[in-house]
Amino acid sequence: MITGELKNKIDGLWDVFAAGGLVNPLEVIEQITYLMFIHDLDDSDNKRAKESAMLGLPFKSIFSEEVKIGDRTIDGSQLKWSVFHDYPADRMYTVMQEWVFPFIKSLHSDKDSAYSKYMDDAIFKLPTPLLLSKVVDLLDDIYALMNESQSVDVRGDVYEYLLSKIAQSGRNGQFRTPRHIIRMMVEMMNPSADEIICDPACGTSGFLVAAGEYLKEKRKEEIFFDKQKKDHYMNHMFHGYDMDRTMLRIGAMNMMTHGIGNPFIEYRDSLSDQNMDKEKYSLVLANPPFKGSLDAESVSADLLKVCKTKKTELLFLTLFLRILKVGGRCACIVPDGVLFGSSTAHKAIRKEIVDENRLEAVISMPSGVFKPYAGVSTAILIFTKTGHGGTDNVWFYDMTADGFSLDDKRSPVSENDIPDIIERFKNLGKETDRKRTDKSFMVPKKDIVDNDYDLSINKYKEVEYVPVEYPPTSEIMANIRELEKEISKEMDELERLLKQ
Repeated sequence: MITGELKNKIDGLWDVFAAGGLVNPLEVIEQITYLMFIHDLDDSDNKRAKESAMLGLPFKSIFSEEVKIGDRTIDGSQLKWSVFHDYPADRMYTVMQEWVFPFIKSLHSDKDSAYSKYMDDAIFKLPTPLLLSKVVDLLDDIYALMNESQSVDVRGDVYEYLLSKIAQSGRNGQFRTPRHIIRMMVEMMNPSADEIICDPACGTSGFLVAAGEYLKEKRKEEIFFDKQKKDHYMNHMFHGYDMDRTMLRIGAMNMMTHGIGNPFIEYRDSLSDQNMDKEKYSLVLANPPFKGSLDAESVSADLLKVCKTKKTELLFLTLFLRILKVGGRCACIVPDGVLFGSSTAHKAIRKEIVDENRLEAVISMPSGVFKPYAGVSTAILIFTKTGHGGTDNVWFYDMTADGFSLDDKRSPVSENDIPDIIERFKNLGKETDRKRTDKSFMVPKKDIVDNDYDLSINKYKEVEYVPVEYPPTSEIMANIRELEKEISKEMDELERLLKQ
């Protein structure tokens, strides 16, 4: 968590952008992302130079000698953050606009620079030299505080705090999935060191980051003391796709600030014919868009064969089944309508998951989970791709609290079902004897089939009505008369006091 002086500095940075005329949260984060990249390029270059010197290996800095930018050839050292941040505001602005930005955009051919491929269409939007100078000074302060911090993941925390500033829904129904919900889903799936993880609608890469953090915590020795597994973790484990280039840049930066060197984050319409992925991933973690524009003509014919619809949430479920390997698992968030919708497409995808694969869990979440972005009711579906059935009993959980108030403020509260959900999911064998009046219980596949594949918890949950016994009417009337006498007596006493 970001607290104290560091939090104040980041808030101050936000205020400086607002005062300078940049108020769109996505644009602000994008510009901060570029500047952090430029700062980190200098830092990583210096670090590699020191490491090479210690090991006696040759090293060529990307800032060494002269650099050709357009028709001009300039001294590469002037492109270093540590050099130009001391320049007067006007000169710094010229260097940034005319040299540094064109330089970072030309780095995509440099395979050593994992960041650079996301910077191809970067646009420098800071309008004035004064604003740039203030932002650079504040970022220097923020980096100094990060370097002093004892937190192992302070970089990641800073970037997560920046992302929390996106306090409004984006285009195509995009909004950030709360970090604690993502973490719960990752813990339930318990990823292993050799997973190939995908989020086909990755946004800011929250699910991929959380999976990376979980593996770093739980399987540190297994991954980082093994050259092959570390290489897999850094370069081949994480795959994310999105149609918003701004989100891709932010998502890629989010991964890198959390120590994942070269994630496969790419521009792609996951639902289109361009997406050729089949049986490729072992784990899908996602919160796909529930609404928004869909180019019906470009939707993959493979998906429409299973589920003929224009609803993105249904098409994404079909996609998950296609891209998972046999034995691969999925945890995804869906709107409640997916669970009980009566259209042919709704029933077709539910039937496909229940009959042809193994549906394991349906966790119903309260409607306030996504506030203040949206008040939609959602659920988490967990299933395994088998291709030949396997659903026996489905575990249902009625989540009523997630540790935060369910209003727009989302203040911390003591009520929290998340630890119970994780604990129970990891011990499903103990759930078989639970009654349907409990918060969680098992439902046999037959009951689900008999209910037209309806997966809404209210179809199976039983409400226990406790009979309330009231006293006879004559006794209630006698009590009312007694109260009237008491009131009359008190009124008489009050009237007497007022006359004195």
